[in-house]
Amino acid sequence: MTGEPRFFAGLNGGGRHLLGLQGMHPTRIEPFLDLAESYVLLNRSRKTQRDRLRGLTLINLFFEDSTRTRTSFELAGKRLGADVINMSVSTSSVNKGETLLDTAATLNAMRTDLLVVRHGQSGAPALLAQKVDAGVINAGDGTHEHPTQALLDALTIRRRCGRLQGLTVAICGDVAHSRVARSNIHLLTAMGSQVRVVGPPTLVPAAIDQLGVSVHHDMDEGLDGADVVMMLRLQRERMSGGLVPSAREYFRFFGLDAARLGRAKPGALVMHPGPMNRGVEIDSAVADHPEQSVIQEQVEMGVAVRMAVLDMLARAQTGGRPG
Repeated sequence: MTGEPRFFAGLNGGGRHLLGLQGMHPTRIEPFLDLAESYVLLNRSRKTQRDRLRGLTLINLFFEDSTRTRTSFELAGKRLGADVINMSVSTSSVNKGETLLDTAATLNAMRTDLLVVRHGQSGAPALLAQKVDAGVINAGDGTHEHPTQALLDALTIRRRCGRLQGLTVAICGDVAHSRVARSNIHLLTAMGSQVRVVGPPTLVPAAIDQLGVSVHHDMDEGLDGADVVMMLRLQRERMSGGLVPSAREYFRFFGLDAARLGRAKPGALVMHPGPMNRGVEIDSAVADHPEQSVIQEQVEMGVAVRMAVLDMLARAQTGGRPG
């Protein structure tokens, strides 16, 4: 591949990579969600489409641990018939000093067709996309983006609410370190949702309102009348210094419990990308609420969304031909 990598361009757009959602138009998002919806129904029928990616090789290259995302991509690839390889970076040549570009050359020599990358540095998947022949999917890079998580969140909301346009979505907690928050802001604002970010000043980027969101530092105010409450994990591993008080104090002011959820609309959806810190950002009774919590549904939608992503990028790789 030569030139700048093309971001994912929708079902018929011929995009070779999914690196981020910033700037993606609704007319490109909606056909994708429709395809993902069809995979939800297919998965629930326990049928597969093993001819879709037959003969193609998918490599999961994870420089950071992630049980949900990696397993979800692995299952998606296998349900579509791909040969799936999980590369454990902790035991690979990367830990022995191999550079990212050396890794790209190795992957090219292996004739990889699809490459799923999670990396601690923002921009690493985009760099690989410039150097490999495979279609590259960003499975989370630094604090930049996590596009498939936002797409599965959008699918979950659309299935429950029937739409995205006009909904009020409160994204709460550690926004500063959350690539999930950024991808969701890009997607939801593009689709016409009213997005609020809610958190302490130390965990909300100063210029985030430039992305078209409203900023709230009071949890009750931020949740008032919300249709969807999306909680974020407190990412202490990405923090330097004392950005938050104790876990008890954080939950007191910014944790989601039943009383605080009562400020949102009746029946408001409760979401969390996982893994959850119960008792820190969310109370167990709320996380496990049988009607309002869609956290387990998010996990199910993750497989369908990643099947749709792999399907679309495979079409771009093979000139639109399945398999």
